[in-house]
This record gives sequence, C-alpha cells and structure tokens, in this order.
Amino acid sequence: MPSVTIRNVPDEVHRALLVRAAQHGRSAEAEIREILGHAVQPEGRIKLGSFLAGIGRKINLNDDDFSIFAQSRDNNPAKPVDFE
Repeated sequence: MPSVTIRNVPDEVHRALLVRAAQHGRSAEAEIREILGHAVQPEGRIKLGSFLAGIGRKINLNDDDFSIFAQSRDNNPAKPVDFE
C-alpha cells in the first residue's frame, strides 16, 4: 500500500488534527486516511447493483418478466475443460 509524506503542516492544523482524531477514537494517521477517503469519493456515487435496480424500476420489470430467462437457461451441468 502506498504511503504519503506531508511536509510543512502548520502547528495549528496538526493540533486540530490530533484533537479531531481523539474525538473519533482514532490515531492521527487513521484520521488522515478517513479525511482523504471522504475528500476523494464522488458525491452521490451510485453502486452498480443500485443502478441496475433503478433501471429495472424505470422499465417496470417484475418477477414474471424474468421467467423467459429461466425457460431459456441451459440447466445441464458444465463440463470440465480438457486441455489434452
């Protein structure tokens, strides 16, 4: 995992960081990781599952619509690959 060195941090910023870390019950290093993590995460980030479920809701998919997949699915067990 990469590491980062930050030079010339003002004393008042360092003290405030230590206080904030203590308030959250973390080390200063863990607090910095938390702050950086929140700073770089895009706002309103949608995860893939939520995104796909939203698409399904928009086009009004229901359980009956998926029955065609069950009918066309090949239920035979997969055969192992033979490289010889």
